[in-house]
Amino acid sequence: MHYMWMFIVGIVVGLIARFIMPGAAHMGMLMTGVLGIVGSFVGGFIARIFSKPPVGAPFHPAGIIMSIIGALIVLFIYGKVMG
Repeated sequence: MHYMWMFIVGIVVGLIARFIMPGAAHMGMLMTGVLGIVGSFVGGFIARIFSKPPVGAPFHPAGIIMSIIGALIVLFIYGKVMG
């Protein structure tokens, strides 16, 4: 069930990032979910730079804002790589 929620939140984050980014790539619902999930990991790594995660946690919980920022970064890189 955790993976289902992770994918649903990933879709929401990916849709918000695609809405914000001008000229966002055309991608289906599956890739939008993957964009949101990867963006959440990128946002967590960025958040880890500025503050330490709880003791014993392998990742820093990114939160919705950092997940969107991470998804925007991934979408920007995707746009540059795909031309």
